[in-house]
Amino acid sequence: MSTEAKPPTSPAISNYGPEAPRQDSEFVKGLGLTSATMLVMGSMIGSGIFIVSAEISREVDSPALLIAAWLVTGFMTIVAALSYGELAAMMPRAGGQYVYLREALGPLWGFLYGWTLFLVIQTGTIAAVGVAFGKFLGVFFPSISSSHWILHFWKVPAIPIGPMVLGNMDVGLNTQSLVAVLVVVFLSIVNIFGVKTGAFIQNIFTFTKAAALFGLVIAGLLIGRNLPALLANFHGNFWHNAGWSIRHAVQVGVGGPTAWVGVLTILAVAQVGSLFSADAWNNVTFTAGEVKNPSRNLPLSLALGTGTVIALYVACNFIYLNVLPLNGSMHGATIMERGIKFATEDRVATAVLTQMFGGFGGSLMAVAIMIATFGCVNGLVLAGARVYYAMAKDGLFFRNVAKLHPKYKTPVASLMVQMVWTCFLCLSGSYGQLLDYIIFAVLVFYVLTIIGLFVLRKTRPTAERPYRAFGYPVLPAVYIVMALFIDVVLLRYKPQYTWPGLIIVLLGIPVYYAWNSGAPKVSNES
Repeated sequence: MSTEAKPPTSPAISNYGPEAPRQDSEFVKGLGLTSATMLVMGSMIGSGIFIVSAEISREVDSPALLIAAWLVTGFMTIVAALSYGELAAMMPRAGGQYVYLREALGPLWGFLYGWTLFLVIQTGTIAAVGVAFGKFLGVFFPSISSSHWILHFWKVPAIPIGPMVLGNMDVGLNTQSLVAVLVVVFLSIVNIFGVKTGAFIQNIFTFTKAAALFGLVIAGLLIGRNLPALLANFHGNFWHNAGWSIRHAVQVGVGGPTAWVGVLTILAVAQVGSLFSADAWNNVTFTAGEVKNPSRNLPLSLALGTGTVIALYVACNFIYLNVLPLNGSMHGATIMERGIKFATEDRVATAVLTQMFGGFGGSLMAVAIMIATFGCVNGLVLAGARVYYAMAKDGLFFRNVAKLHPKYKTPVASLMVQMVWTCFLCLSGSYGQLLDYIIFAVLVFYVLTIIGLFVLRKTRPTAERPYRAFGYPVLPAVYIVMALFIDVVLLRYKPQYTWPGLIIVLLGIPVYYAWNSGAPKVSNES
């Protein structure tokens, strides 16, 4: 791709070229460094850190490998964020990663990312996190439950397709999904009233949930030290099953044969939970058109936000090991007997606080998770709408989605379209399966975007780069190798997580060409 301006050949016109403005002029610049950093952190911290360590523990069967799984996730997340910082400072436009893929690899790749984001990644995550909010609200109001139906349409039976099982979900409105719908609708409407309003809510809830995680760590150090757990997890047992010669059992697909794999492969398999828990850090790039001094604040917010969250995540897992034994029995009668592996409904953090403070600890954790999920939904709602807005500006989404509110300068139509589809996913019950499918696709797009960093260094060597990726080219290349290894392992051993996501992405190709053929030509002027 030349640095010279060329006449557009498709409706998906570049909005970033020598004659195009470097920033979006139509938005209100309402996000400073604090708000941008809080958006990074708030989008990352949902319910995952409180839950997924149980599943990771069952897979790796080792205290050292549990920590290693989070360290690998942390390394990859921070390296990716530092690499994205260069792209964000270079192209501070609404749409973020969609824009980077469009500019580096072409409009098809940008569209496939936006298509998958709308269909699954962003909306499915919002739905799942919203339902998690309802689930923990049910701790205080038992009538809020997935089994308390208001309208039950039908139950989709389980449909086995090769290594996958589709269906097996209820379709309708229960009190738990109603809470999720109300939260999504409320926050979608609130975010119409200016980016500063959404950022204000984000800052409050992100600060609160980060403080809650920090409080969990401090309480675990000062109060939660449990001698039986320390002996079980650290006294000669920390490196249990972590040797290079140790083989770990992995079930291939759903109901498939058992394969025996090495330590690197089992760590790659275990990344599904930790990577998902640390995902959505890139959402701040979607809002780049509204960030003040983006060439400084975008890279800095990515580094500060991901670094802080990963440090909290790793510290929380040390606290889990400090309070509860890793190993336990699913039939255990007490919290200690069940351990981390078999914590009730995988709610490890709840088990840890209950062990420290009794029943009050469980209630305290329910409040903390509600705060975390509410803030997470707000960040995802705020950021996601900017991507569909950017796609519509390029003629690759519904035309009205490119319109901003005349007073508040927010993408009101995009917020409403996102809200409607998310509410549909809440009612369909499909969000859980969708989330199982997306981590493979998410990694593919991260790899493609970082490849785009290399491409743009070659094709636009003279472009202004206020920040250059730390460790380039070594660290971005290491990320690409690690992410591709994880994707290959998931393709081989967890096809139920990979092929559906890949199919969703590939379905976007005919949609792109159909949309492209009927879309009007658009100008590259903002």
